[in-house]
Amino acid sequence: MSHPRYNRVLLKLSGEALMGDQGFGIRPDTIKYVADEIRSIVDLGVQVAVVVGGGNIFRGIAASSYGMDRTAADHMGMLATVINSIALQDTLEKKGVQTRIQSAISMHSVAEPYILRKAVRHLEKGRIVIFAAGTGNPYFTTDTAAVLRAQEIHAEIFLKATKVNGVYDSDPEKNKDAKFIKKLTYMEVLERQLHIMDTTAISLAMDNQLPLSVLSLKEKGNMRKLICGEDIGTWITG
Repeated sequence: MSHPRYNRVLLKLSGEALMGDQGFGIRPDTIKYVADEIRSIVDLGVQVAVVVGGGNIFRGIAASSYGMDRTAADHMGMLATVINSIALQDTLEKKGVQTRIQSAISMHSVAEPYILRKAVRHLEKGRIVIFAAGTGNPYFTTDTAAVLRAQEIHAEIFLKATKVNGVYDSDPEKNKDAKFIKKLTYMEVLERQLHIMDTTAISLAMDNQLPLSVLSLKEKGNMRKLICGEDIGTWITG
């Protein structure tokens, strides 16, 4: 068996990662594939926390741009992340992986409240912990929430799983000449305005020297390979 390089990781998934080639919602075969990829690193004995976005259901920033109050829009976005978290939990548990959802917005009938010590205890017992509802505050993205949770649980690495195999100097889906970037510093991301994550998330990672890895979710086995030490995707460090 391969030996993992990391003991505890935080995985950030976009909501769009769950919708496959649909334009909206959750595609069953896609969420099953995502659950298999997550299980592949749990099977190595790695402690895994997950933050999933809500963009496949509702995007707060987009709604606020056409007149909705930003606070109301962001709260709707947070609730969308809870829907995705419940769907992911159900799929993981059907594959035999114990999973707990902790929500930053209190909703006792569907999720535990976010309690750091309890989250860490779940991880130590081999359960996946899905952190839902962002930080519980408007004006903060799920990327920022994910970096915050990674710091709190002392994750050794932050994995951002995306549609492309790392960071490019422009959008590779729009520009066929976009250049792949293997390594970056936090400051380079900020100065070049590379839209990997919002500036608050990058700044928080930089302040606490949290290593970030951006990799493709579409390539089967990518996460497991990276956890076992293969040089995959783009690395962002100090």
